[in-house]
Amino acid sequence: MCATVVITTKNRRQDLVKAVASALAQTAHPEVLVIDDGSTDGTAELVAQDFPSVRLHRSEKSLGLIVQRNHAARLASHPILISIDDDAVFSTPMVVEATLREFTDPQIGAVAIPFIDVNHGPMVRQKAPSADGVFALYTFIGTAHALRRDLFLKLGGYREFLFHQGEEEDYCLRMLNAGYITRAGNADPIHHFESPRRSWARMDYYGARNKILFAWHNVPLRNLPVHLAATTLMTTTYSLKPQRLARRLRGVAAAYAAIIAGRISRQPVTGKSYKFSRQLKHQGPLTLDKIAAQLPDPVNRKTIAALEIQS
Repeated sequence: MCATVVITTKNRRQDLVKAVASALAQTAHPEVLVIDDGSTDGTAELVAQDFPSVRLHRSEKSLGLIVQRNHAARLASHPILISIDDDAVFSTPMVVEATLREFTDPQIGAVAIPFIDVNHGPMVRQKAPSADGVFALYTFIGTAHALRRDLFLKLGGYREFLFHQGEEEDYCLRMLNAGYITRAGNADPIHHFESPRRSWARMDYYGARNKILFAWHNVPLRNLPVHLAATTLMTTTYSLKPQRLARRLRGVAAAYAAIIAGRISRQPVTGKSYKFSRQLKHQGPLTLDKIAAQLPDPVNRKTIAALEIQS
């Protein structure tokens, strides 16, 4: 069993050193693939010099996290992709090995790896309620997840028009619609040290914009008016601080402008998949043995279901 650990980075060379070192220390000996999204701080040179065993791909200009993670999936050598942010580390050498063991059922398309936002407290997120059984989640967080690479590519990867934020929720719904779940993990947690250099202005704008686009892309027509109205209201009132509210309103306006201009296609999931996803969001995690009958037949069953996770 083997995996490719993907770390996408931009101008965080000191954080990246810790992330790469923790990946190379994994007992599963994964391929480590660093995608440099147009850094100007010598990131690529540092990786090449200090970590010669790491595969490095550098873009001369920044293309964004979503585009680069899709590119990484095409470059990866192994059937499981494990993704962490450049400001995160594997807390122990066993995380990758334990995560690979969690692909125990052909209907598991992704594993949400437990993680701790260290700067915000000790709470472990995405961890299964019990080590017994398989628990399905609504979505995963980008800094701590594993994916079946062939399924990810078959479903078209992340929607690149989203550019930043919300791609995980969108992908997990499309994956669910294809008959695959996101499993809550049991591995030792990834430690995420949220960088103070994050652009909150960008996060407000794209966070609001992409919630609207998520609804337009995916929600069945009969559910769309209510979902879209509720999303618009909650998104714009998420923060009433004037600066944040203005940014979020711009994001919402940009989404509706793109929809009206016809630049965003609709590819709604089935009503059954939509209803099931809402159930997972509000009631999850739910055990696979209780929900298996609600899942669609997996796409390309003969190929995907028979996947052997080996190098």
